[in-house]
Amino acid sequence: MKKSLFFILILLFSNFVFSQEKAEALEVVSFSAKKTHQTSLQIPEQTLVITPEEIEEQSPQTTADLLRAQPGIKVQKSQMGGGSPVIRGMEANRVLLVVDGVRMNNAIYRSGHLQNAITLDANTLQKAEIIYGPSSVIYGSDALGGVIHFYTKTPKTNQKDPVQIDLMGRYSSANNETTSNATLTLSGKKLASFTSFTYSDFGDLRMGANAWHDFDEWGKTYLYSDNTENHYNPNPIVNDHPNIQKNTGYTQADFLQKLVYDINPNNQIIGNIQYSTSSNIPRYDNLSETSEDGLKWAEWHYGPQERFMTSLQYRYQNDAKFIRNATITGAYQNIKESRIQRRFGRLERSYRNEEVDVFSLNADLDSQLNEKLELSYGAELTHNDVSSNAYGRELIIDQNNNITGYTPTVILSRYPDEGSTYTTLAGYAQLVYSISSKHSLDLGSRYTKTRLSAKWEDETYLTLPDNNIDLNNNAFTGSIGYSFTPTKRDKIGVVLSSGFRSPNIDDIGKVREQNDQALVPNTTLKPEYAYNAEFNFQKRLLSRLTLGGNIYYTLLDNYIIRDLYILPGTDGTLEIDGEVYPTAANVNKDQAYIWGTTGYFNWKINRHFKLNSDLTFTKGRTKDTHQPMPSIPPLFGQTSLEYSFQDWDFVFNSQYNARKHGDEYGGGVDNPELAVSETYGIPAWVTFNLMGGYKITKNMHVQMNLDNLFDVQYREFASGISAPGRNFRFTFRATL
Repeated sequence: MKKSLFFILILLFSNFVFSQEKAEALEVVSFSAKKTHQTSLQIPEQTLVITPEEIEEQSPQTTADLLRAQPGIKVQKSQMGGGSPVIRGMEANRVLLVVDGVRMNNAIYRSGHLQNAITLDANTLQKAEIIYGPSSVIYGSDALGGVIHFYTKTPKTNQKDPVQIDLMGRYSSANNETTSNATLTLSGKKLASFTSFTYSDFGDLRMGANAWHDFDEWGKTYLYSDNTENHYNPNPIVNDHPNIQKNTGYTQADFLQKLVYDINPNNQIIGNIQYSTSSNIPRYDNLSETSEDGLKWAEWHYGPQERFMTSLQYRYQNDAKFIRNATITGAYQNIKESRIQRRFGRLERSYRNEEVDVFSLNADLDSQLNEKLELSYGAELTHNDVSSNAYGRELIIDQNNNITGYTPTVILSRYPDEGSTYTTLAGYAQLVYSISSKHSLDLGSRYTKTRLSAKWEDETYLTLPDNNIDLNNNAFTGSIGYSFTPTKRDKIGVVLSSGFRSPNIDDIGKVREQNDQALVPNTTLKPEYAYNAEFNFQKRLLSRLTLGGNIYYTLLDNYIIRDLYILPGTDGTLEIDGEVYPTAANVNKDQAYIWGTTGYFNWKINRHFKLNSDLTFTKGRTKDTHQPMPSIPPLFGQTSLEYSFQDWDFVFNSQYNARKHGDEYGGGVDNPELAVSETYGIPAWVTFNLMGGYKITKNMHVQMNLDNLFDVQYREFASGISAPGRNFRFTFRATL
């Protein structure tokens, strides 16, 4: 009965439709796809613009939650303080994150799951643009599954109100979240400033109580660890409320400062400072992992996750023939990560700390060569400096189980202990030829040179054939796109494109334990490539109904995947934190493919009602063994009915997800051990959600959300934590 209900809902709400962009955003100007201003109708690729109104309407707890609500995107979470976006069956270092023109991806972005998206404050976003599919011509390495480009709010000069203060407060019941945000905007004749500060406190997350499947015990937390930095408890604690996922809460603080200086009408300088930090973030999936003796881990959390970025950007705008627009961006980023671990019943605690300094310089220009030819071109230089250190402590415990001291021990660092660097240099050109008012052709190419160096000194646990690595890689990528716009509301796009990802420090130099394997360096790793073909369309029917569709096929060549690997001179095992594991490494495989379709319909019923729906399907296989590829989500989609009248707005939303069968899992990255069983996989689910907003005055707005109305217990594919149960959210906004 429950399965029948799920598929009936799919048929009623979705039919066969596909999603590319929300119809109300068809004329929204996009900058990210070609790094020049174009409407979505002019771009052959599948793109999506998340507008300021949508960001405010969703009122997401984190930027990862904002992405989860978008067509064609899934978000994996290993813990509540995380969120790894999946686009077209690719995630982590195969999806490129960009903020204000600066790459967030760095030399230690891993291939598993990432939580770095949450270090960007959703309250500071002006908009976000998503490019689906390989985009390496414009963006370089990592843009295989797509690009997510975040744009933070930029103040304007000469505004009517020289001073503006905006306040926001939010409460969420499922995890007792409290978030406060305050912004100050100043506007003068030539100088403008925007300042934002956000603080969020998240408690332990409560999952849904109603299992619309046959696995009532799945996901419940019956035991948890109450060990802290200063307190030792050799025994787990019984959880009196197993729907409360213990050890999930954390806090986060975000700061942003932007300054805009208008030199003259054609020249502008923008200074940008961003800083994000957090408390320790518990790694819930590991803290809830069990062995024959009970809980496996007494302590497993990320230390404070810090991201600092400062950039200086120069913008030039003119109608000159050879340089119409120019943007030059210099940036520095500092990223700090750490991991603290200790197993139950043991006194050995390990600390692993990583710090990355990233320097980058980008130049992006475009020229109108004549009435039919437009040229975009540019260059990029990046340099990553990675330092990694590790140390152990054997704890000293008194009779009251207080930790009174420790004895230092030696452990393996996560990355090369003598440091490593990762440098890229690239140039690109993109030509847009307007064949006629309805036909256009895009041609683009990019050349990228990459250099990686790494050095190990400590050989206590690991001896390599060569302790010094110096790798050089080159990549040439291209794209060709055709757009046909028969009317102002219709579009057909065809794209052939290629992308690449050059191995970074995490791919080559990482040493750690996961899934009962010891990951070791592979110094012969080569770049992986993606070759993509796609067809996009959107069609306005009658005057109020819009349909759209997309189908794509991506061939991965020399793709990188983890496999068993024996280091020369070893027996194929390695000891980490007192345990001996078989060794594995990232290796180049032959070929694999991913294909899928995404799409939507949008029906503006009348001036008060709108109905939107989208559906996404993805499939991936290796070509040699026909095994499933990792990070391939099951069929998923959503449907929304919106109503607006005067100062009131209401949204009724349903999100749905098909079952992911166990034989469709693609290995350890998919975390099959966290499913119901490795043979069953995860069950299908559907949720219903309500939102209501009321504009009290011109400068005051309240919003109430009721998420997961029926308190359904479910878990996103590959996630290590169950989704929130019934969740009441209240948001208040005021402008002074």
